[in-house]
Amino acid sequence: MSAVAEAVGSWVKMDGMTGTAGEYRLYRELAGWWPLISPAGGYAGEAAYLAGVFRSADVPVREILDLGSGGGHVAAHLTEHFALTLVDLSAEMLAVSRQLNPGCTHRQGDMRAIRLGRLFDGVLVHDAVDYVTSEADLRQVIGTAFAHCRPGGIALFVPDYTAETFKPGSGGGGSADETGRQGSFREWTWDPDPADDWIQVEYEFVLRAADGTVQVVHEAHRLGAFSSEVWLRLLAGAGFEPEVHAGAGPPPRQDTAGEMPANLFLGHRRKCGRG
Repeated sequence: MSAVAEAVGSWVKMDGMTGTAGEYRLYRELAGWWPLISPAGGYAGEAAYLAGVFRSADVPVREILDLGSGGGHVAAHLTEHFALTLVDLSAEMLAVSRQLNPGCTHRQGDMRAIRLGRLFDGVLVHDAVDYVTSEADLRQVIGTAFAHCRPGGIALFVPDYTAETFKPGSGGGGSADETGRQGSFREWTWDPDPADDWIQVEYEFVLRAADGTVQVVHEAHRLGAFSSEVWLRLLAGAGFEPEVHAGAGPPPRQDTAGEMPANLFLGHRRKCGRG
């Protein structure tokens, strides 16, 4: 969710995806508030950049598998150019995505283990990967991406946090709709133990119904923050040729339009590679 994937002052967009986060209320009974808490429009710039990176693959990218697609807010900006299959653990978040992306295929499943029995030109694992907090689980997610990536294709991993780039902070966001419903959040990120691979985000959600009733929900989410070394090692171990962009430095695609994410790991599945 958060980190500061997109910031305007202190306002940020949340992680809108779920991978191993089934215990959190945000992705269950509060899922219907997702379009207000983190509006889809906030994902347009980053989605445009990712679309450009997909076009850099060794094969033409027409079909993309989105693992941990959540409410479908990134996918909504990719459907004009690609055919997408969206996978998420949360049935409630998939229901939200179906309303936004009726032309996409939706499948419920765990991105660590799901096997669809087919290949895609590209695989996207956006910030749902934040909910992976152990190296063993991250290895499984990367293995799923490799298993579904066509030779010559490309897999994109977009974590909000890495060990090198994490900084404690705070932010928030939200919106309202024409019925008078309002959803907003505040967040505080911190690292209880810098020696491990996860950080913690404290959330406060303020949800105002059309009739004026308000509920306030507090949740603490544990999110992964792996080092670039771990990412590169696991990508190579799965069979990908890895590429990294994290923190300061030139973008991996200088000619790509849109908003570059803070952290981006690429896995190229070469035509002559293993598998």
